[in-house]
Amino acid sequence: MTAPAVRVEEIRLYERDIAFRMPFRFGVVTLTACPQAMVRVRIAGDGGEAWGAAAEMLAPKWFDKDLSLSNEDNFRQLRRSIGHAARLYRGGGAASAFDLYAGSYREQIGACGADGLNPLIACFGPALLDRAVLDGLCRLHEVSFFEAVRRNLPGIRAIALTPDLAGFDLDAFLAGLAPAPYIFARHTVGLVDPIEANPEPIGDGLPETLAEVVARYGQRYFKLKVGGDEDADLGRLVEIAAVLDRIDGAYHVTLDGNEQYADVDGIAALWQRMRATPALQRLCGAVLFIEQPIARAQALARDVSALGGEVPVIVDESDATLDVFPEARTLGYRGVSSKSCKGLYRSLLNRARCGRWNAEAGQDRYFMSAEDLSVQPGLSLQQDLALASLLGLGHVERNGHHYVDGFAGAPAAEQDAFLAAHPDLYRRDGGKVRLRIEDGRIALGSLDGPGFASAAEPAWASLREMNLPD
Repeated sequence: MTAPAVRVEEIRLYERDIAFRMPFRFGVVTLTACPQAMVRVRIAGDGGEAWGAAAEMLAPKWFDKDLSLSNEDNFRQLRRSIGHAARLYRGGGAASAFDLYAGSYREQIGACGADGLNPLIACFGPALLDRAVLDGLCRLHEVSFFEAVRRNLPGIRAIALTPDLAGFDLDAFLAGLAPAPYIFARHTVGLVDPIEANPEPIGDGLPETLAEVVARYGQRYFKLKVGGDEDADLGRLVEIAAVLDRIDGAYHVTLDGNEQYADVDGIAALWQRMRATPALQRLCGAVLFIEQPIARAQALARDVSALGGEVPVIVDESDATLDVFPEARTLGYRGVSSKSCKGLYRSLLNRARCGRWNAEAGQDRYFMSAEDLSVQPGLSLQQDLALASLLGLGHVERNGHHYVDGFAGAPAAEQDAFLAAHPDLYRRDGGKVRLRIEDGRIALGSLDGPGFASAAEPAWASLREMNLPD
């Protein structure tokens, strides 16, 4: 079909402060609070108008890990990216939803680069706006996100930025995507998370230790953070394995290095020591892949095929631009993460690459994973879950519900609205509305309605306007 043209008429930017119930240590930062960005976009097209919305955490020390920058510096970087994207989208004229993204891609990266912002930061602003635009487009045409993508309502196509997809039938590929009724939640074990007992109990009724998480949610998928110190990582993994090995039946594990190893030799040495440790034999057999263990400055400098031949390795933070995954593939990487903060169109194009490459290889060698940026209940969580499900991913990292208690900071009326609209996804627990995880799974049925995976909205009047840097 011919993708309908839309114009971005208005953009409204907001924030809400999110306080964490327990500290989350990943990479070089321990997070205890963070703003969440929320955006409303009014689009016009086909003789009508519609509002769309999206939300995302302004997570520090993931996009830019320069230790000389404060968390506030990182927040300003991401706001600046949003500001550049808003200017470009408002001036983008009438175009398909995808062409709004593709047509401003190089200029967005250039404008951010002139401000000293790396491409990963540059892509954050468009990633947020693209979801809001698509939400509006879905509402304008009264279709769900799933139907819109399968019909290619956004107009996704091979472009000069993705020459490797030339000749590939993207329309047929998208039409073949199908969401599942549920997805398994992969629990994150941060670097300071208590494993068996919490020396400083919170007492809010939610699980605090890994052992309590397993008992409460029945989860079978886990993401384990490693910190770049072989001895410390090995000791902590042994402690974790002692809990996971008590699970009756199979469990599955991914290792996330968050760029904490200087080169492939360091992570390969950890893997060999893990395999040689008797207490880690079952855990090693459960490892699905290792995620971005190498600092991005070196991640694409050397071939990782030797390690990849033993355990698949994927890129996450290094996936800063549209051309990274094909380059990483030549170096022995077998996968790439889908993360809403990097952009839904990048995820869909990378998923198409996996489909094409696997068809050419005659086997399912290349894959995507679904990773988290502490997404919060409501718009952010629901749009991220919908994307992961449509990509055909059976499990997704989920940690926002663990480090943050429910709809933290949201008024009761907003919580009630999301619970009423999505009773399969949330539940009332201890007087609060919280994510529902049963038998390790999250139900997704209520996401299949008009718009981008949400039949409720934030209480916009409760939010503060975003203060964009000059």
